[in-house]
Amino acid sequence: MAPGPAESGAQQLLVVIDPVASRTDGESVRIAKDVLSAGAAVKFCFPDGPEEFARALARRNGRRPVVVGDDRALLRTVSLLHRERELASGALSLVPVGVSVELARSLGVPTGAVAAARAVLDGVVRRLDLLVDDSDGVVLGDLRIPALPALPTAGAAPVGASVWHACRSLVRTLVRPVPHALGGQAYRLRVEADGVVLNDLDEPVEGVTVRSHGGRAEVVIRAYGSPETVTASALSVTVSGADFRYRADARVTGPVRTRTWTLRPGAWELTLPSSAPVRP
Repeated sequence: MAPGPAESGAQQLLVVIDPVASRTDGESVRIAKDVLSAGAAVKFCFPDGPEEFARALARRNGRRPVVVGDDRALLRTVSLLHRERELASGALSLVPVGVSVELARSLGVPTGAVAAARAVLDGVVRRLDLLVDDSDGVVLGDLRIPALPALPTAGAAPVGASVWHACRSLVRTLVRPVPHALGGQAYRLRVEADGVVLNDLDEPVEGVTVRSHGGRAEVVIRAYGSPETVTASALSVTVSGADFRYRADARVTGPVRTRTWTLRPGAWELTLPSSAPVRP
């Protein structure tokens, strides 16, 4: 009889299955489990919530962590490992399952359960950059100011509740306009890159985007009422002004008055298909 994965010295994996993935697409979770079990020695964990998720990850005992879940599960994992200063301890793997997997796709992870699971087993480890803010939050993909509307997720508020919330927000805005908004589309923000002022409060902007690119943080500022943009490359970006919200990957944060993001080149490792293009 041929030896099984554990007997043949195959990879030792800790597969943490996010509960949202099980609820939204149980079939993809089952497929991922079957593919991973056939090619590695696997320990499966089914945490009920964030606390159990964190405990499962902390008890991996040398096993390579594999997350089965959506972008929020990936962000939760990287954030936990970053806070515990464990990001450099080894590569992370992901099988994207859930409502939002755009971030996973942008990083080069296949979004099909079979292809993603096979990449976990046969892929290559790539080092990726990380943006870390001054509150120890992490950004894996794009950072946008102002925040884009959040995508609908499982367990979102009913339509009636959302409409009621929107009505209350409108009333508050009419009574007391948001201090940083001009005409609903412009924002007074001071943007600095490595200490150099790219935009000051007297120059309203439509938005700011920050993303990692080639070991640097690429900053794009869209001028208000003009097609022109201001771009820069830096290791540190600071945005300040009246209260603003920002969207980092799948999460909206704020309001805040100032925030600094610092780029950490090659700070974490992700297993990707060998055919995946290397991110610039």
